Amino acid sequence: MTNISKDAVLLETPSAQEAAAALAALRTEIGKAVVGNDQAVLYLVLALLCRGHVLLEGVPGVAKTLLVRALATSLALEHARVQFTPDLMPGDVTGSQIYDPHSAEFTFRKGPVFTNLLLADEINRTPPKTQSSLLESMEERQVSVDGQPRALPDPFVVVATQNPIEQEGTYPLPEAQLDRFLFKVDIRLPDRDDEFRILQRHASGFDPRDLGAAGLRPVAGPEHIAAARAAVGQVTVSPEVLAYIVDLCRATRSSPAVAHGASTRGATALLAAARAFAWLNGRPYVTPDDVKTVAMAVLRHRLQLRPEAELDGVSTEGVLSSLLVSVPVPV
Repeated sequence: MTNISKDAVLLETPSAQEAAAALAALRTEIGKAVVGNDQAVLYLVLALLCRGHVLLEGVPGVAKTLLVRALATSLALEHARVQFTPDLMPGDVTGSQIYDPHSAEFTFRKGPVFTNLLLADEINRTPPKTQSSLLESMEERQVSVDGQPRALPDPFVVVATQNPIEQEGTYPLPEAQLDRFLFKVDIRLPDRDDEFRILQRHASGFDPRDLGAAGLRPVAGPEHIAAARAAVGQVTVSPEVLAYIVDLCRATRSSPAVAHGASTRGATALLAAARAFAWLNGRPYVTPDDVKTVAMAVLRHRLQLRPEAELDGVSTEGVLSSLLVSVPVPV
């Protein structure tokens, strides 16, 4: 494994094989700090490859923030964290014009969104006005202030966290903003063996606030992400698999339990995620199983259930599981 420091980034463009090795090393490196969240780590890597964003949902104390901090530490990328609170203003995220009395002019002060990896912690604890300040950033990769667009760095990924309990004082994300997230990943409590391993690490002196002392260091950089994205773009998709993606998304719209199904953006997101997953697994083509593997994380937050279905205990995961069984799979 080749170590890559932030001060010594490779100048040559890595090959696809080198990029794949660096991303494999990235997943291993994150595992030094995070136990039992392999699926979440996978989706964070896929988001980097797809230029997508990730919404992490889980109860307090399941290492959501630690996971993102470990990703940032393992990447030679700039990162920032914003703690979303009820009094947070849009300018606190995007930046604002500041008057300079010496020059008698306004200058733009960049907000924390001008980074490569933005951790939006507890995003549902801030009002919709501030939540919406991220919409343009997530979709257009730019911020407009006083009518002037300002480009964000590349890569740019938002990883937001939210708590499914303690809903008092929270503001649910609107459908338009949920649709901007490529994945919604549920972070669950670890099983007994993983929880035992976590306690073993803490008993041995692991400090989650000092990841450097835990041995984490950058093992991949923007050049590896760029090379990997180019390789993902070469992954082929047969017309039959494309039709399967279309049929699966259209089935969400016709399900009797669903008020609003996946949009066309959801279908393109499913395609992008399946291609990236296929490449990570060493295949130059997409299979229906690739689509099935990523479908839950791509689509679960894009479905809005009918009220009567929710009263009957129906869940979006249940609807999607049924559709993945019932929609014909190409042979």
